[in-house]
Amino acid sequence: MYETWIKGRNAINGFLYQYAAKPLFFLFDPEDTHNLLTLKGRFLGSNPLTRGLIAFFFGYQNKKLEQTIAGIRFPNPLGLAAGFDKDAHLTAILPAVGFGYAEVGSITGEPCQGNPRPRLWRLKQSKGLVIYYGLKNQGCAVIAGKLKNKKFTIPIGTSVAMTNCAKNLDINEAIKDYAKAFRAFAAIGAYTTVNISCPNAQGGQPFSDPANLDRLLSELDKITTTKPIFLKMSPDLSREQIDLILDMVRKHRVNGFICTNLTKNRNNPKIVEKNVPAKGGISGKPVEDLSNDLIRYLYKKIGNQYVIIGCGGIFSAADAYKKIKAGASLLQMITGLIFEGPQVISAINQGLVKLLKQDGYQNISEAVGTDSKMTITYDQRT
Repeated sequence: MYETWIKGRNAINGFLYQYAAKPLFFLFDPEDTHNLLTLKGRFLGSNPLTRGLIAFFFGYQNKKLEQTIAGIRFPNPLGLAAGFDKDAHLTAILPAVGFGYAEVGSITGEPCQGNPRPRLWRLKQSKGLVIYYGLKNQGCAVIAGKLKNKKFTIPIGTSVAMTNCAKNLDINEAIKDYAKAFRAFAAIGAYTTVNISCPNAQGGQPFSDPANLDRLLSELDKITTTKPIFLKMSPDLSREQIDLILDMVRKHRVNGFICTNLTKNRNNPKIVEKNVPAKGGISGKPVEDLSNDLIRYLYKKIGNQYVIIGCGGIFSAADAYKKIKAGASLLQMITGLIFEGPQVISAINQGLVKLLKQDGYQNISEAVGTDSKMTITYDQRT
């Protein structure tokens, strides 16, 4: 009865979003729409009554989706990626919407206004976004003060990055900036993500270079924390660069990888539009295959030694399951939420339960990496 109710509820919510809410939202500038929805989310999360109503209309629970990873209990594997809740305004409402965890930020050492507007575009045909925010956020001092001593009902991760400013073109200054943000959240939240792959900051992505990353992680190693640490990877790295990073991080306090951030590559067959803004990184369906390929590659290289979090192009349970079977233990999304509506969270989770049952698994953890394991076995035999 419960599963039938959830399925019917999601079908109604999906219809209303696709034919009423989404056409209205897409009439307006995407950043203005995002800001408006953030204000609504803050209000809805401000009291138990509205949180309860949202949970009734959008929540979903199933024990098959529960996991303990890196010492953290996740009620389901689907999380909100960093980049949506930049200033940690929505941590109270996100559990009610159905997320199993969420990542706030990215948060920088200093307050950052980001790049000039316009800095967000929809790729409607490609089901993607072009994002050029440039790490807009209130800075680590303000956001840490907001979250300090706050109790969360789902795991909340904190993504840290370097402030988007000319000063951080100097690698030494950039490392200090990362360290400041990292230190501010050493005891806040469930885990920390070190975002080394933002495509929209001055100076590019200097810490995708293994030597620079080694210096950064050496500095972060000095900061006391009990939280797991993940690296957010670019989808545009070569396999050689990935291998060098893997060899290097073994010396440091790294627990896993998020695959992936935005792609800068415009020569992507999944990009349908002809007039794509030249600046910014691309999310959604254009990054899906890049994300999946990196997940598979990492899983074959490292197996269960590190946690792999899949991010990019998740719009359905089938999309999510593909990442799980490729080797991701956890998932993150933003663009699919924007294109499909908030009911997609519970729809994906319910769909995952159905797929697990079809494959004879009792828990989502049993499906992790099964496609990649089969490939490894085949490769070894040949």
